[in-house]
Amino acid sequence: MVKLFSRYATIGVLNTLIHWITFAICFERGLAQSLSNFIAFCMAVTFSFFANARWTFNSEATTIRYIMYVFFMGMIAVMIGSYADRLKVSPVVTLVVFSGISLVCGFIYSKYIIFRVRK
Repeated sequence: MVKLFSRYATIGVLNTLIHWITFAICFERGLAQSLSNFIAFCMAVTFSFFANARWTFNSEATTIRYIMYVFFMGMIAVMIGSYADRLKVSPVVTLVVFSGISLVCGFIYSKYIIFRVRK
């Protein structure tokens, strides 16, 4: 389990870089945090999904799995961004909070739902 999480976290670091850079570009162009966070997530999640399917979980990356993963994680992105907008939270805090929550929730969801090993 530790090795699996370590692999997931390694992909997560790259995913986070993609997410943060995209978020910064969108936010600087005047988009709300919620929309900036969602767009950044969509850019990063594609990399994350396919990299984790292959390298972390050694599993097939199907369309339905991708859709389920994007929907679940996208809802987290929108919720966190929406709270940040309402509370007028700093964009950096939004990114840090989202990165932590998405790492834990994404791993659990991926391991036990998306890429679960059927017995």
